[in-house]
Amino acid sequence: MTSYRLFGTETSPYSLKVRSFLRYKNADFDWVLRSVATEEEFNRHAVLPTVPLLIGPDGKTSQDSTNMLATLEKKHAAPSAVPDDPGCQALALLLEDYADEWLNKAMFYHRWSQSPDREAAAIRVLEQLLSGKQPAKRREAKASVIEKMAEKLAIVGATDANADIIKTSFERFITLFEAHLEKHLFIFGGRPCSADFALAGQLQQMLSDPTAGDWLRDRAPFTVAWCEFMETPTPGAPFASLDDVRETLMPLIRDEIAKTYLPWAKANSDALSARKKHVSVELDDGVFEQTIQRYAAKSYRVVKKAVEKLGDADGLGEFLNASGVKDFL
Repeated sequence: MTSYRLFGTETSPYSLKVRSFLRYKNADFDWVLRSVATEEEFNRHAVLPTVPLLIGPDGKTSQDSTNMLATLEKKHAAPSAVPDDPGCQALALLLEDYADEWLNKAMFYHRWSQSPDREAAAIRVLEQLLSGKQPAKRREAKASVIEKMAEKLAIVGATDANADIIKTSFERFITLFEAHLEKHLFIFGGRPCSADFALAGQLQQMLSDPTAGDWLRDRAPFTVAWCEFMETPTPGAPFASLDDVRETLMPLIRDEIAKTYLPWAKANSDALSARKKHVSVELDDGVFEQTIQRYAAKSYRVVKKAVEKLGDADGLGEFLNASGVKDFL
């Protein structure tokens, strides 16, 4: 019997995030593709109808990828996925949340709002669901998947009204991230942290889609190579200090994270506190509007508390000030 059972799909960025982390930790686990064949077992353990679902050796379950990584880190300390520098620890949490809550909008929009991406993705979903078998009515089944996912675009905030902001943000992120990876094997030096796994999960999905995948392969060779390595990463060297990665990390945080994710996350959290159903925030690239995201507000508060605890770390306060994120955290 293996120690862990991870229910997931190849089309879920959060599933890939956790699977890669388990591989990095050399943890014994079964990868259980969620399908018609495994649905009964999944439903016995799942609270939510979403993947990933991780069942531990003690029988405890989790469906939150961030909590999964934190728990696994405590139980499997080596190789470490927590930067030695407290400032890098804080920024790793910030970047992980950026991937999960903001970059996911770009992944979702590129996949499900346009052709031929949505058609190709729908076929992959059906193949996984039916364990490689073809549905009796392929065209109708494909159309049903596309329609179902299109209904979620507004929930995620990946709407046509927000399209220009999402695309501009994504392309800016990739440009800055590519520059960082030209000088560093991982985000914080010689080994991956939670942010690497979260970002890779989203970008690996985009590489599997025709439009976004071609764009990335054409413009971001270091990012593409990093995504491939992140499927089964291994530590190459110790973690770096915040000073060591500052030159290329600062523009990434200052010119992208502080201009998009953080203003949106704060506005979303404030709107939820005010018991509003929608959030509207003025970003540098335009007005971004969507329905309230409850989980995103919760995760944003968790990041704030964690950064506050590490706020006195050498160099972190100055970095937060210089990057323009201190007021949000």
